[in-house]
Amino acid sequence: MDNHIRYLRKIKKLSQDELAQLCNVTRQTINAIENNKYDPTLSLAFELANRLNTTVDELFVYNN
Repeated sequence: MDNHIRYLRKIKKLSQDELAQLCNVTRQTINAIENNKYDPTLSLAFELANRLNTTVDELFVYNN
């Protein structure tokens, strides 16, 4: 699964640490999600989408 977190985060001029603080997770968690090394929980996916003003469907792209 790919995602657009890094792209949207940079548009909003947020660092990984700032986004992590907004979502109550660590910077390492944001880094791992951006690099496709960790799949977020459903609640975190919704929180990320909310903080980045998008939807979960637009934030994450499923690849089979």
